[in-house]
Amino acid sequence: MVSKPDFLTGAGQDQFRPELQLESPEGELHLRFYISSHQEFALQATGIREVIELSPDRITPIPNASPLLLGTLNLRGRLIWVADLGQFLGEPISLNTDRSEISVIAVEDQDTVVGLGVEEICGMDWLDVQYLMPPNNVPDSMAPFLRGEWILDHNKSLRLLDQTAILRSARWAG
Repeated sequence: MVSKPDFLTGAGQDQFRPELQLESPEGELHLRFYISSHQEFALQATGIREVIELSPDRITPIPNASPLLLGTLNLRGRLIWVADLGQFLGEPISLNTDRSEISVIAVEDQDTVVGLGVEEICGMDWLDVQYLMPPNNVPDSMAPFLRGEWILDHNKSLRLLDQTAILRSARWAG
């Protein structure tokens, strides 16, 4: 998965209310991450093919492609598109590609694989979906791709994305 030693430790887990933390691995395993606007999201681990951190020069820009797309990446001999997830969700802040490494989450549904460029990977956590609430106060551009949200301390939320809805979106054609 990722070469960070604290990747599976759930580094941000102490933010959660006790009823959201699971003592034993029950519930579902999720990957937590931030997009450029510093909003925190999660994806179910079952739909994630791979998480990589790579140099921006490994992503080949494609002229005249959608502004959502950063370019293509050779992932073990397979060419995949890499998108700015924040831009895809309608965020005005673009992913900073002027840095040494970019975090990319390769999500898969059937034979379709897309790389989602994100600002920062937080780690993996077992999260109890019974505490998932309907998304509240979200932009219309983001709503179709959310399964719900967990309310954290200090009025922050952790939003759960629906990777199947992202992969099958007509937004890629535009």
